[in-house]
Amino acid sequence: MPPVPTMPSEDQVREALRSVDDPEVGMSIVDLGLVYRIDVTPERVRVEMTMTTQACPMSDLITDNARRAVVALVPDGVGVDIELVWEPFWTPDMMSESAKQTFGWPT
Repeated sequence: MPPVPTMPSEDQVREALRSVDDPEVGMSIVDLGLVYRIDVTPERVRVEMTMTTQACPMSDLITDNARRAVVALVPDGVGVDIELVWEPFWTPDMMSESAKQTFGWPT
């Protein structure tokens, strides 16, 4: 009998989202600070994330890639919600230290 797939942890979801890049800057959405919240329950994984601007032309692509990354982790039948939020507004302060260094910004 094959093993029953288990729900991923919040850290595992965050790590999967690290594989999703913002194509305009070539950096992970996690390092850019675009992922605000991850909730994992037995029925659903919910991710709240934002874009660097509401006018981001890549928002559909990025959210679709985020959804695919999370769907690949969860057992069949588990819901995946990727919600774009605009509060708080994203600022460069939300980036990881390594992202700031990549852009040459003070850390």
